[in-house]
Amino acid sequence: MFNQRRFYSRSLDPRHSVRIHSPVNMSTQSRGRVPIEPQCVDAPLTQTATFLVVTINNTPSAVGVVRSVLSNIDGLAKNVSIRDLSAVFACTVGIGSEVWDSLTRLPRPTELRPFATIQGGKHTAISTPGDLLFHIRSERRDLCFEFEQQLLDALGDAITVVDETIGFRYFDVRDLLGFVDGTANPVGPAIPSSIFVSEEDALSAGGSYVVVQKYVHDMNAWNGLATEQQEAIIGRRKLDNVELDDAVSGQQQSHKSLATVEDESGNEHDILRDNMPFGSPGLKEFGTYFIGYSKSLWVIEQMLKRMFIGDPPGLHDRLLDFSAPLTGTTFFVPSLGLLKTLDIKRS
Repeated sequence: MFNQRRFYSRSLDPRHSVRIHSPVNMSTQSRGRVPIEPQCVDAPLTQTATFLVVTINNTPSAVGVVRSVLSNIDGLAKNVSIRDLSAVFACTVGIGSEVWDSLTRLPRPTELRPFATIQGGKHTAISTPGDLLFHIRSERRDLCFEFEQQLLDALGDAITVVDETIGFRYFDVRDLLGFVDGTANPVGPAIPSSIFVSEEDALSAGGSYVVVQKYVHDMNAWNGLATEQQEAIIGRRKLDNVELDDAVSGQQQSHKSLATVEDESGNEHDILRDNMPFGSPGLKEFGTYFIGYSKSLWVIEQMLKRMFIGDPPGLHDRLLDFSAPLTGTTFFVPSLGLLKTLDIKRS
């Protein structure tokens, strides 16, 4: 969960710093349909990010205001990103299960459902409210700040902020536990096939499922462990990030092993994690914001079950003894084209 990140080259439009996407490659293209443009789910790693979760208020005009703002989210992003062409600004919008029908008036993605609480023998993955997710990223903190301010001004009284977390890159992409955060994510051509819905749900093509959890760490307890004990829990060496051998089946597995999901045929399924550290030493707050994108929600759900319940059951992820989730919410990130049509009147 915490030790994943990807790196790849990026192509930028010389007019602004919004990432250029290759359209999702779908068989429908061969029948002459317009390629589908996804949101910036696969935007590159940046120095800072804002994770903003809000609920839509139960007022007569709220849904209409939100539709109008989301349909112009690309224009709002360009208004900010143009101020520094090299800052790699991006914003990804996710929509929660409870408001999907009323907000979009479109068919539901086949796997979209609320985050389900996972009760393990010792630890619990809790479910918390959230109708919209804004994943805001840039090399510059001020651009994230400016965009969020303009976004919230536009949304006004239509929404209530339920969580706002500011993440940052930490040294050589390490988490606050001291381990490199970024080894097993898909890279290059494997990214689109791992994160974008395709022919399996044609009406939701170009979209992604995303799950967020905000974890806080008990640093005193973690730092009380010997380095070898920490490495056994994570499944990698701390200094050089070399992967350790998996434990024998039936014995305690490392975080690395439990976070790996295979189907019944033994095929491994990747997700794209954009985790970031957050915290305040003065408040003694040290955490990791987990955010995982996938073309299939069941993959993330299975990963979390393996962590909290264990495999075999009872042998949970030992990392959870030092990291407690404060939130848990699921969203669907529709294609950019779908967002742009939200404000269109539908019969």
